[in-house]
Amino acid sequence: MDLKIFCTGGTFDKIYFDALSDYKIGEPQIEWIMKQANVDFDYTIESILKKDSLEISDEDRALIVAAVSADDCQRIIITHGTDTMPQTARALQSVTDKTIVLLGAMQPARFRDSDALFNSGFAVAAAKLLPAGVYVAMNGQVFNADQVQKNREAGIFEAK
Repeated sequence: MDLKIFCTGGTFDKIYFDALSDYKIGEPQIEWIMKQANVDFDYTIESILKKDSLEISDEDRALIVAAVSADDCQRIIITHGTDTMPQTARALQSVTDKTIVLLGAMQPARFRDSDALFNSGFAVAAAKLLPAGVYVAMNGQVFNADQVQKNREAGIFEAK
C-alpha cells in the first residue's frame, strides 16, 4: 500500500445538523475527496477518533501514536482538527521510521469555500515526497512538528 490515512475528526469532518443548529463530527470526508481527485494509487482510510481537536486528550494521542506505530505503511496522513494539531504532531515524533503528515481545514470539507480540498492534495504530495519525519501541511506550507503553531487571529499555520 502506498498511503494510509487515519481520520480523527475535527472541523475537516464536521457536518451541519439543521434540526439542532449545530455542527457535529460526521464520517471521514477524505474518502470522497480522494475519489473526486481520481487518485490512482493504493491507499486505505481508517477512522480512529471522531472528536473536535479541543477534546483530544493525551490518552487519545497515545491511541493515535499506537495506531501509526502498528501500521505497516511507511507513508501516513492524519486528518486532524486544527486547534491541537501541533500537539499531536509533537506526540508522533516518537515514530521515527515513517513519513507522517497531519492536515486539517479551517472550514468543514463539505463547505464550498473550505481549504480541505487544497490541503488534502498538498498533504498527499508531501507524504509521498518527504523523508521520514512528522510534518504539518497547511496553507500551502509544510512545517516540522516541533516548529509549527496555529495563528488563530490570522486563521493560518506558521513557523514558531
